[in-house]
Amino acid sequence: MSFKLVLPRKSSAKEGGADEFYECIDVFEIPVKNPSLDQLRRWRKATLALNAARRFRYTLDLKRARDEEWDGEVGKSRTRPRSVPTPQNETEPPPEGFGINLQELTSLHQDWDTDLLKQRGGVEGIAKRLSVDLEKGIKDDPEELERRKNAFGSNTYPKKPNKNFFVFLWESSQDTTLIILMVAATLSLIMGMITNGPKNGWYDGASIAFAVILVILVTAITDYRQSLEFQSLSDANSNIQVQVFRGGRTQKVSIYTVVVGDLAVLNIGDQVPADGILVTGHSLSVDESSMTGESDPVRIDSKRPFLLGGCKVDDGYGVMLVTGVGINTEWGKIMATLSQDLAEETPLQVRLNGVATFIGKTGLTVAAIVFLMLFIRYFKQDYKKTDKPLSVVKQLVGIFSIAVTIVVVAVPEGLPLAVTLTLAYSMRKMMADQCLIRHLPACETMGSATTICTDKTGTLTMNQMTVVKAFVAGDLREGDDVSSLHDIVKNLILHGIAHNSSGTVFKSKEGAWEVSGSPTEKAILWWGVKIGMDYESLKPKATVLHVEAFNSIKKRAGVVVKLENGEAYVHWKGAAEIILRLCDRWVNVDGTESLLTKEKVEELEAVIAGMAAASLRCVALAYTKIDPAAVPQSEEETANWKMPETGLVLTSILGIKDPCRPGVREAVALCQVAGIKVRMVTGDNLLTAKAIAQECGILTPDGVVVEGKTFRDLTDQERLLFVQNLEVMARSSPTDKLLLVKTLKELGHVVAVTGDGTNDAPALHEADVGLAMGIAGTEVAKESADVIILDDDFTSVVKLVRWGRGVYANIQKFIQFQLTVNVVALSVNFVAACRSEDVPLNAVQLLWVNLIMDTLGALALATEPPTDELMKRTPVGRHEPLISNVMWRNIFGQAVYQIIVSLILYFRGPHVLRLKGDRATIDALNNTIIFNSFVFCQLFNEINSRKPEKLNVLKGIFRNRLFCGVLIVTTVLQVLIVEFLKNFFKTTKLPWQYWLVCLGIGFVCLIVGLLVKLIPVPQKPVFGMKLRKQCCGLLRYLKSHCHSRLHKSMSEESPARTNSTTHHVAAV
Repeated sequence: MSFKLVLPRKSSAKEGGADEFYECIDVFEIPVKNPSLDQLRRWRKATLALNAARRFRYTLDLKRARDEEWDGEVGKSRTRPRSVPTPQNETEPPPEGFGINLQELTSLHQDWDTDLLKQRGGVEGIAKRLSVDLEKGIKDDPEELERRKNAFGSNTYPKKPNKNFFVFLWESSQDTTLIILMVAATLSLIMGMITNGPKNGWYDGASIAFAVILVILVTAITDYRQSLEFQSLSDANSNIQVQVFRGGRTQKVSIYTVVVGDLAVLNIGDQVPADGILVTGHSLSVDESSMTGESDPVRIDSKRPFLLGGCKVDDGYGVMLVTGVGINTEWGKIMATLSQDLAEETPLQVRLNGVATFIGKTGLTVAAIVFLMLFIRYFKQDYKKTDKPLSVVKQLVGIFSIAVTIVVVAVPEGLPLAVTLTLAYSMRKMMADQCLIRHLPACETMGSATTICTDKTGTLTMNQMTVVKAFVAGDLREGDDVSSLHDIVKNLILHGIAHNSSGTVFKSKEGAWEVSGSPTEKAILWWGVKIGMDYESLKPKATVLHVEAFNSIKKRAGVVVKLENGEAYVHWKGAAEIILRLCDRWVNVDGTESLLTKEKVEELEAVIAGMAAASLRCVALAYTKIDPAAVPQSEEETANWKMPETGLVLTSILGIKDPCRPGVREAVALCQVAGIKVRMVTGDNLLTAKAIAQECGILTPDGVVVEGKTFRDLTDQERLLFVQNLEVMARSSPTDKLLLVKTLKELGHVVAVTGDGTNDAPALHEADVGLAMGIAGTEVAKESADVIILDDDFTSVVKLVRWGRGVYANIQKFIQFQLTVNVVALSVNFVAACRSEDVPLNAVQLLWVNLIMDTLGALALATEPPTDELMKRTPVGRHEPLISNVMWRNIFGQAVYQIIVSLILYFRGPHVLRLKGDRATIDALNNTIIFNSFVFCQLFNEINSRKPEKLNVLKGIFRNRLFCGVLIVTTVLQVLIVEFLKNFFKTTKLPWQYWLVCLGIGFVCLIVGLLVKLIPVPQKPVFGMKLRKQCCGLLRYLKSHCHSRLHKSMSEESPARTNSTTHHVAAV
């Protein structure tokens, strides 16, 4: 179901022909990522909604989005944060135990006052006043943290209060039809009490009012629970983990627990957790565009040491002293004014609005016809039977109530909101499966994924690295066996490990060594400890002069250090084959240096290949001695100085083992069965990548393995042909990953991509679904992603695919169920209105059916857990129709059966069932049987809808407690309605025999569902894109034909009139 708007567009000289003057736009089709405000505005304008506040609650606030877009443009003119006036009470004494107060710290940072910083002794003086040891940080003690929170505040900000239950209750009552029904109920109540007396005349009006209140109450409760789910998800998204030095050790803590005085560690891609001053750093630059609007990274050094909370580290690394937290920072003030929510349209939600609009318009037409028929028949037949005006008004109110209630049932308000319900349910379950959703459309899109481009390290492997082989001084050694090495060789290796690392080594209170850093850093540092490295004594013996941080493009990191004896060394480490190309010598076992001959290079290349073939990551260490005077002294010169990269001396090649994660091979095989191609993209060398891919089951006999440079050098056409069988890309850069994603999307693939580094952000943003790693991922990567994989495990990615398919399947189940109810209810009441003066389902009964259909049905079907069968299907096409051929078959099969049974009961029920009694008793009994059997048909059809394609619909039904609970509650309420609320629902008590009849009629729905599923259906969609395109093309042809005829007939008219008429036709 979709709709086309034909909008005029400006023609250009390049667009010859009037047939290009109009373009067709599918209103209810929006892109998965970044739809324009115009697209969002168009589909909402075309939507038929009875309660816009509720229907559009979980969609983007277009007014606020437009205002923020405008504010963003204006904000780019700022060059620094707005300065808040400093409080006047700076003379207030510092808190106990500190030498500086909050006002002075705030003033220092807001004014970026370097002169005041110098007066206070620089960062060392501020640290002393804050009782901070710049080597070990603050004490790792809860009492110390609490003391600092009390003195300088916590790193939190006041949030806008969530909507309470009564707000949802109010919004649920804004439905236009429910308001009309309440007015009708009031009128019916007044008229009934006047005509029939207070004792018996209040039932009609009160029953409608009660049903309306029940619908409002159940809707509000459901919506409120959804809002709590989304709020918990929003809170989880905001809880960032940061690294701090406390008690002499590095640890990860929540950003909310950072306090003034903390030493925060900053690496590439990290978010600056609070305001602070640089303590030490190398090549540190920060992206402050979120605060100042300046797009160029800002270099942080001793001349500009101030860091703003909320910004991102663009390059380098450093350590900062936290001087301001929470509401005392500019970032905190901004965040306090924003409301954090996940309001955004999803493509499926928008498409369902299109379906609901189509059904709603059909229902409005049927309701209008029913009203007219009943209205005319009443004045033609029954009007003359009464002479009381109040009775006439009461009858007209009753007729109008029936018509309005048909509209309530016909307009499926709950259909688009079922997406929200199933997303809220699924996201809570996904959290348990280690998937944190940042953008709602990702849940749906993952169900359509046709390819997954995954990293190797940490995703396919465990990210628990250890050095298992080492080529040192001409010999290949196992593990930490370096007993035969000369002290000179060992010292060179240990200096290269200790100084050229962003990790740290320290002793715990128990005396055991503890290592921190990235997995690769930790593996190398541990190897150094095992071969005799005393990190705490070795580190102070050298002064770091310059650092070049590791990144995924260079694939190496370097450092310049000056020893106590005045000698200076450059130490490099990185990918083994890259470092080897930079070396011209190697170290012998006795510490002497030898030239790297061609034969020796071939030997070393063979060593690297052997390690790689054994699935080992190969890292080489090298050094060279330089003149200390060659190293620039000033920060300006250092920023542009390049460390020596050639003429290096190779000291060792390390083989690092990172075992595959358990279950990865099975997960990859499951993806292949599900029609999803898994491609591995890694920075490791080709042989290592190939070995790991074979171990994980990614590389098939026909699969292609390629290096990033080779793929990059292909032409566009060659790349399109080559990428189909590409399964492994080695030595890839982030640019190669982005190019791969674009190529796959160009071929029509729905692409999911994993990433953890800052440079992965473009690929994560470009992919249909970006998956950032929760443990190894940087904050930049996480912000560019749609989903965060909390445990960095590929099996969790497969679970996400399963849930994505489950979301789509649940929505289809609910559509099938709801359309069947709609078709039957509308058809029965329409046919009855054509033949009789009354309808079998009155207003109150229809409201109860609406409650079953909308809220309770959505609860039951939208919360079905995904099954293993979903992973045996091919991916859902991006533009496949929501209502498949299988669903149409099931809908029509059930609808035909239920309509036939209901109409037989309506017209021939007393005769078929042999009902006895007077006319009023027989009619009441018959109508109750129709109502009761209709409800039981919906309950059994609800069971049918669980598995639209499977014969055994009862399999696994008891594992879904919510589904069983909804069935039981609905059945119990139906019994109460029929047996005890007869005056409200216009029913009568049924003998047990007729209860069995109603139950039997409902049970036959299961048999009908079974028989209908035996009817084959074509694979090609009956109502697909082709039909829509043909209609659109016909419409374009007619428009262009009329346009050309218009110009021909008016060729002699004045230009002004021609233009005026053209604009008029375009508007029409």
